[in-house]
Amino acid sequence: MKYVFLIAWREYAENAKTKGFWIGILLVPLIIFGSIQIPIWLQKKGTPTRYYVLVDQSETLAPIIESRLERAQQRRVFDALNDYARKNTTSDAGTNRFTPPSFEQFTSPGGEAAYLEKLQPHLKPGVPAFKSPRPDFQRAPIPSGLRADSDIETIVERLRPYLRGEKRIEVDGQSVSLSAAILIPGDIEKKIVRPQDRNARAAKNANGIEYWSGNLADTQLREEVERAVNGEIRQREYLLRGLDATAVREVEQTYAPIASLNPKKEAGQEAVKNVDIIKQWAPSAFVYLLWVSIFAIAQMLLTNIIEEKSNRIIEVLLSSVTPGELMMGKLFGIAAVGLTMVGSWILATVTILTWKAGAATAMAGQLLVVLHSSSLIPMFGVYFVFGYLIYAASILALGSVCNTLKEAQSYMGVITMMMMVPLMTMTFIPKDPNGPLARILSWIPIYTPFIMMNRVMADPPWFDLIGTTILLIVTAAGALWMAGKVFRIGILRTGQPPKLLEMLRWLRRKN
Repeated sequence: MKYVFLIAWREYAENAKTKGFWIGILLVPLIIFGSIQIPIWLQKKGTPTRYYVLVDQSETLAPIIESRLERAQQRRVFDALNDYARKNTTSDAGTNRFTPPSFEQFTSPGGEAAYLEKLQPHLKPGVPAFKSPRPDFQRAPIPSGLRADSDIETIVERLRPYLRGEKRIEVDGQSVSLSAAILIPGDIEKKIVRPQDRNARAAKNANGIEYWSGNLADTQLREEVERAVNGEIRQREYLLRGLDATAVREVEQTYAPIASLNPKKEAGQEAVKNVDIIKQWAPSAFVYLLWVSIFAIAQMLLTNIIEEKSNRIIEVLLSSVTPGELMMGKLFGIAAVGLTMVGSWILATVTILTWKAGAATAMAGQLLVVLHSSSLIPMFGVYFVFGYLIYAASILALGSVCNTLKEAQSYMGVITMMMMVPLMTMTFIPKDPNGPLARILSWIPIYTPFIMMNRVMADPPWFDLIGTTILLIVTAAGALWMAGKVFRIGILRTGQPPKLLEMLRWLRRKN
């Protein structure tokens, strides 16, 4: 065993010195951090204010649209203030603790100024001043020389160069790009689609309010306008039919609550929370991580063996150690490299989630709770080890009989295709974790690590959990034994790779 550990240490040290090893360790945490932080940053600072022109020839809907957009902006300011308060207030307890107002209280007279006045005595010394988020949308005046009462076609033709970016529009002394134009005709009432109208289909296909924009990906403004206008039109329809709009609104808000309950939880704790939903889907992320880590490390092992074989370093090593010691040393050394990389990824993930949870990021906090309160990480370690051993045994046998990476590609293609099955079923398994497909795949050893990892949070039957684990261990031991037989004969072999039947005959040899 002394030589096995020496070879393992050599493999670990050689790989740890490479740039790829450190890039792999640092890149994944950066991706995890970026996937959390970049969308937040882009929402706050990366998305510019979009300017729009609003022409309401009916003179009734423009205030409704602007009111809705203003309320949406107030919601963003309110959320930003709450986040600012969580980060910068002192941790006073009892009656002196800061209690933020509700959104309805915030939108009453005073707004942002009243909130900050109430917050001021509770702020930590030296905190930066609150900076209100820029508005998502801002109304721009129509270009000079264009009348709002002109026909819609004329207005469109005059605005077309601005919407194409060929001209810029003036807003508060600044020259800005025009993002959209909202044009409401004076006869909009005649174009309202009512199901009881005989010409409802024709009215539905006719242009009512025209929304002009060259950015087809950003639909937020259009959706806000649609909700505001349709809400107002329905209120008018209630009044037109002699209905009390307030009473109708109250009726629309009347509902029968439906509670999601989990019978597997303890009495009194059956209510399903967001953490429970995350817990159900979190194993899928670990399955993907398991797949990536095993595949990457197996590729590393294959490259290592073939390079040393083609450079005849293998012959030098075999003059001092047995083929079995060489194989096991490489197996353990590359496994240590993989465990170091995966361990650093998991540690970085937990650290980032802890940091973001401290900054009151709800999703990060919930993910952290799932990781702390479940067996995901220990089970990942178990399935990584035995999954690696099974696939590494195949790679060791494959690398020992091939002289170049080109020769190994055809074999690796077959292994890769077999490994694609867990990825294709990754999102289906959580929906039916104890169904026939999941249970059948769990008992196929090459898929056991991935499928059982995906089922681990769904309380699989003990028979499946223990039985598949035993089968996985036995399969790993058998795969290593067979790989040892092939490795011992194939490692010094030259020429064309052997046929599959020839390798099977090697397994029957006694020495």
